[in-house]
Amino acid sequence: MGENQTATQTRKDDHIRICLDEKVQCGNISNGLEKYHFNHVCLPELDYEKINISSQFLGKKIDSPLLISSMTGGTTNAQLINQRLAKIAQKYHLAMGIGSGRVIIEKPEVASTFKVRSYAPDVLLFANIGAVQLNYGYGYKECLELVKILEADALILHLNPLQECIQPQGDTNFKDLLTKIAQLCENLPVPVIAKEVGNGISADMAEKLINVGVKSIDVAGAGGTSWAMVESERANNPLQRELGKTFANWGIPTADCVADISSKYPDIPLIASGGIRNGLEVAKLIALGADLVGLAYPFLKAAMESTQALDFLVNLLNVEIKTTLFCTGSKDLSSLHQNLIIK
Repeated sequence: MGENQTATQTRKDDHIRICLDEKVQCGNISNGLEKYHFNHVCLPELDYEKINISSQFLGKKIDSPLLISSMTGGTTNAQLINQRLAKIAQKYHLAMGIGSGRVIIEKPEVASTFKVRSYAPDVLLFANIGAVQLNYGYGYKECLELVKILEADALILHLNPLQECIQPQGDTNFKDLLTKIAQLCENLPVPVIAKEVGNGISADMAEKLINVGVKSIDVAGAGGTSWAMVESERANNPLQRELGKTFANWGIPTADCVADISSKYPDIPLIASGGIRNGLEVAKLIALGADLVGLAYPFLKAAMESTQALDFLVNLLNVEIKTTLFCTGSKDLSSLHQNLIIK
């Protein structure tokens, strides 16, 4: 099933270190949100204190449209991060994703580094595994086991062909995956979410995924952390290092993914992620058609610092979202959907 267990864990710690310490943010491609601006409403006719930023996603109430995106697990360092993130998710009733759970199946004794339900009993929680693993010995049994171990409300299948091309000993057989995803969607007792890892999902690809039973799309577009650059930093040979640099800015900007998919499939539960750094950008994506907006790097950075830093981050994001609603005359997130954005 791919790499040995020790290598998988080492890779996860490498990813944390590189994301925080190295220059692996997209440089020449943005999330696309700079093209969009709200019409300012100088007289909103609203009481700021009564503005409502709560919502529902996959049938579960959330107090804010924020998702703590899937990041890590499998190591001592990751355990501390996940516990801090889970506690803040519970405090503010946010949705939360867990890092790729393949290592749980390979090495069950590390499951405790992923298990956060005891810290976040009420949150909308997503398990996560690479879709390509369906071609490397994983199937319904393993996915169901992962969902049960984590007590997850849904399963993310992440799609990362570019990352696998650059990653040492990457798993690059993506053939016939749609058929296997369809079988999984049909049999798994929880919804399946399809997610990219920073290169975006087009409307055409979203259509194919929805047609095989995927219940939600997380576009994870370009504009944030470049996993091509992350794997380039990890690479031991010059070829892989240069390959990662070549594709550092590959992908579809997050805003374009959301606008295209939401116009074609307005009813699909849509998650926007990829380079989101503040609550104004969250609000723009909600107005473009997203139902939930995921952030990874800002949460990772704050989680490594302290619980106080996480608390400040969530408060800031929520206030930025509320301020955007107030200054556009929007009483809630659904009203923001109707607000015109100038492109």
